Amino acid sequence: MTDETLEQRITRLEDLEAIKQLKSRYCEICDDNHNQELITTIFTEDGIWEGEGIGRAVGHLEIAQLFKSFQTAISFSQHMVQNPIIEIAGDAATGRWYFFGTFTYYKGDVRRWQAARYHEVYEKQSGTWRIKHLKVMPPVMSARYESGWHNGKV
Repeated sequence: MTDETLEQRITRLEDLEAIKQLKSRYCEICDDNHNQELITTIFTEDGIWEGEGIGRAVGHLEIAQLFKSFQTAISFSQHMVQNPIIEIAGDAATGRWYFFGTFTYYKGDVRRWQAARYHEVYEKQSGTWRIKHLKVMPPVMSARYESGWHNGKV
């Protein structure tokens, strides 16, 4: 048995669920045409969004600008995340997620399957969890829809 009190255990479960909801909200915002007004509501003021080969944005203004650039490049996206590993330490937490998504890009009307991982840091501010640092790890897989992927090769 653990030394945690029932209240501490319930708080931990509530925090886990709140972080899962935060990640779901992130996916929803991405799939809402990469809504640049809403994305800043789920990041800390000094939050960081970064992805190798995609870009890096620090703070609300830069994150909103990055998402505006996504609006001009991506005509459709469907973000799906699963298998979260979340570790909480007081008002700080980390999370790792598997990502799978479908995308259509304006340029050439290209459709792609993509799989990657998110590594994230969260911070609880005034009782609300926010993303402090979101890092999209290099794609494990990125393949054209029409040709798919074969034997793990793209």
